[in-house]
Amino acid sequence: MALLEVRELDAWYDRSHVVQGISFEVEAGEIVTLMGRNGAGKTTTLRTLMGLLARSGGSVSFDGQPLQGRPAHARYHLGLAYVPEDRRIVAGLTVRENLQLGLIASARRGETDAMIEEIAATFPRLKERLGQEATSLSGGEQQMLAIARAMMARPKMILLDEPSEGIMPLLVHEMFQLFARMKRQGTTILLVEQNVERALSVSDRAYILDQGRIVHAGAAADLLADTEIQNRYCAV
Repeated sequence: MALLEVRELDAWYDRSHVVQGISFEVEAGEIVTLMGRNGAGKTTTLRTLMGLLARSGGSVSFDGQPLQGRPAHARYHLGLAYVPEDRRIVAGLTVRENLQLGLIASARRGETDAMIEEIAATFPRLKERLGQEATSLSGGEQQMLAIARAMMARPKMILLDEPSEGIMPLLVHEMFQLFARMKRQGTTILLVEQNVERALSVSDRAYILDQGRIVHAGAAADLLADTEIQNRYCAV
C-alpha cells in the first residue's frame, strides 16, 4: 500500500474547477514531482491534500488513514507536513524560535532542544544563525528554515511547493542535495517545482499536470531525457 493514495481528486479555487479527477500515489521513501506550467493545478493539489481547501471530491488516504473531513492540524499529526511557496517565516522571532514553532502542536514538543540540535546539524547555515532574526536571512536561507521547521516533528512525508523560487543558484544546488539526503534518511517528498531538471534529477517518478488533469506519468529518469514532453507541458 502506498503512503499517499489519491483517487479521482477534484478541487476548486473560488468557483474555478482547478483539479479535475486526478489519481496518483507516492510510495514511502520516494521523491515524486508534480510538474506542469503555472496554473496547471499543482499548488491547488498540495493545498487540498493538506486540508487547506474545503471544496473537493474524490478520496485521499495517508498511511492507511482516510483524510476526508480531517483539518490540516489533524493531517499534520498523522505525519503530513507542508511547506508553502511563501514560506510563512514569522517576523520578530529568531531562527531558533521559528524552529520551535514546528513542535508547538506536536506530541514531541518535550524534545524541542534535542530536535533543534539534530535539525541544525542537517542545516549548517541555520546552525550558525540560530539567534538571528529569521526574516533577516536570505531568501534561500528562509526557505531552508521553512523546510527545517517542517522537519522538526519528523513527518513521514513533506509537501514542498516551489522551494527554489527566487533563490540564488548556489543555494538551489544545496537545497536539492538536502532533498536527496532527506530521502536517504527516510523522508518521503511530494515536490512541486518549476526547475524541471533539478527536480527530476532527485526524483523517482513524476506526474505532469495540464489544465487540472494528469496527462503523463513515468520514471523521473525517462522524463528527464524526454525534452519534447518537457517543452510541451512544462516550458514557462
